[in-house]
Amino acid sequence: MIRHDALRNIWVLEGDHISYALGLSEQGTLNHIYFGEKLPRLSDYPAAAKISEYPYTLGSELNEEEYMGWGKAKFTEPSLKVTFHDYVRDLHLTFVDFEISENRLLFILKDSHYPLEVRLYYKVIADCDLIERYAEIINLGETNICLEQALTGSMYLPRERDYRLTYLSGKWPAETQLDRVMLPDTKVVLESRRGTTSHYANPFFMLDQGGKADEIQGEVFFGALAFSGNWKMVFEKDKFNMLKVSAGVNDFDFSWNLKPKESFHAPKYIVGYVNSGFGEASRNLHKYQRNYVLPEENRGKLRKVLYNSWEATSFDVNEEQQIKLAEIASKMGVELFVMDDGWFGARNSDQAGLGDWVVNSDKFPNGLHGLIRKVNDLGMAFGLWIEPEMVNPDSDLYRSHPDWVYHFPTRERTPIRNQLVLNLARADVREFIYNAIDRLLSEHPIAFIKWDMNRNFSEPGYPSAPTEEQREIWVRHAQGVYEIAEKLKRKHPNVILQSCSGGGGRVDMGILQYFDQVWTSDNTDAFDRLRIQEGFSYAYCSKIMESWVTDEFNWLNRRKLTLAYRFHCAMMGNLGIGDNLLKWSDDENQEAKELIHLYKEIRSIIQHGHQYRLLSVRESKLASVMYVSESRDEAVVFAFLHSNNFADELPRIRLQGLDAQSVYHVEGIERPLSGKALMKIGIKVDLKGDFQSTILRIRKVV
Repeated sequence: MIRHDALRNIWVLEGDHISYALGLSEQGTLNHIYFGEKLPRLSDYPAAAKISEYPYTLGSELNEEEYMGWGKAKFTEPSLKVTFHDYVRDLHLTFVDFEISENRLLFILKDSHYPLEVRLYYKVIADCDLIERYAEIINLGETNICLEQALTGSMYLPRERDYRLTYLSGKWPAETQLDRVMLPDTKVVLESRRGTTSHYANPFFMLDQGGKADEIQGEVFFGALAFSGNWKMVFEKDKFNMLKVSAGVNDFDFSWNLKPKESFHAPKYIVGYVNSGFGEASRNLHKYQRNYVLPEENRGKLRKVLYNSWEATSFDVNEEQQIKLAEIASKMGVELFVMDDGWFGARNSDQAGLGDWVVNSDKFPNGLHGLIRKVNDLGMAFGLWIEPEMVNPDSDLYRSHPDWVYHFPTRERTPIRNQLVLNLARADVREFIYNAIDRLLSEHPIAFIKWDMNRNFSEPGYPSAPTEEQREIWVRHAQGVYEIAEKLKRKHPNVILQSCSGGGGRVDMGILQYFDQVWTSDNTDAFDRLRIQEGFSYAYCSKIMESWVTDEFNWLNRRKLTLAYRFHCAMMGNLGIGDNLLKWSDDENQEAKELIHLYKEIRSIIQHGHQYRLLSVRESKLASVMYVSESRDEAVVFAFLHSNNFADELPRIRLQGLDAQSVYHVEGIERPLSGKALMKIGIKVDLKGDFQSTILRIRKVV
């Protein structure tokens, strides 16, 4: 719902429990005036006003502009910085008009002299208590305008003294690690300059006042950016107790030549507020992704149990060997068989063939048809790995089109993993990639595509483009990925697309608009994965999180873990298996079959239910995560014991999300208990030894 007070020039966007309010100041700027718990009356909200007067500033610290242009005497982070045709670099945006339609609000701002218009779009996602916003910058004139910084906008928090920042950092193979820091009185920047979302930071944050919030209580402000290229988030805190959080496309090495009558769309910036802790903030984001973000065609479908052949075969693939693996996987109950790298071109290692998306006739003399037919006859769908944005120098594609990669004419090209990055700013490159994937999908009954991207950018040159457009590639590449994926979805709506980028290097709200799920990390060590998956859950839902069961001696850490422990960890998302099944014993095959059967019984709760982080692997020897169905009739509790010392008692696990007055049966506990008892007193799990785990099912009985 959107309410407007015309007398005081304020607008209020209301969710089920929150309000986000803006107002027009006396200076003609559109200002932030309130964000937090919904207030009863429109008259409760203040009017826009400068916070106070101060002799050494004209208001950028004291005038909370929603979309600040760089100009006059403004010194905080601008949303928009431009150079006009006459080299004037001063921008003065003033309010012109607004429009309200259903749950959308549009503001129109214009420069006071030049033909530049900014349209600010806001949308209320009421049942998730979120606000979606984005900006459109339009050149209404007859000459080019250079955009040097084009963020989506800024949000402001109440002027309290201290705030704690929760964010996700990492590396390969340790993505989405949860970090927390009290914000200093200065500027803090989270960003990627790598051409992708990156393993090292994620465009997501949470903020709580004084570091007082926890999983179940406290005010939390949070946000995420829907963009898969270079991005940045800027947190500015000062001695006026201002906390300004700006987000959008990274201005590093960026410019955009905005031509006459053209527009630039800044990516969506999603913000939210809860007064009931980090867990509720995460669940609001999860619900938003499941119900509003993921591609609509497959949004409501359960994800299949998959097998991927990479760790069994590496590049050494052929039809006979893949069929043997498929036969074993099928008997276990696997529903989707995915063949990874090595099936195309001269692809016998990572040194050649990338970019030549034709079936290797030596490995598959009859093409892929025989393999796919056999996989389908076994009752499984078929999936395939590709890496369409890359090319090996040793490939037919590169020999034919060496100019198709990012490069500078006077510099050597830097291969990483023996590959270079194709220039998706070029229409002919995008057409080639689309046609190659479309041909595969049109000629074969392929149900799943694993879309990989294994390296970041270097030498980001585009020699054939005009000089003033050279630095657009950081945005145009991401837009190119979106464009190709969107076209493929239109023509092949039932194909599941997975985003992979050397592990979890491209996970964000932008890619999730076009890809159905993501590869979380190349690290499949189940104990490491508990931390990766916990951090992941702060920002992203379990439905998109692919997790594999691999070898009992993990290749990364050489840690030995039981099959049950590995399965239990992987069952907290989209269950997959990536081990060499030819080495598994009959007992292991039978145990896997039983665990897959269990997963199929509970996966609707995991993929479509509400997730609760009960005990953190970062803070406790006993970690626990719970999933509760939408109706609260069923739940599943996962518990993982790292180790124990001195015969210590394990902590009780207090459950969450149940109906307090209902009565539930907990697997392993004879007498039924009320939801309130389970949440206030909790349950004990009987785990002994190192790296042990269990799953408890909970069903409502009254």
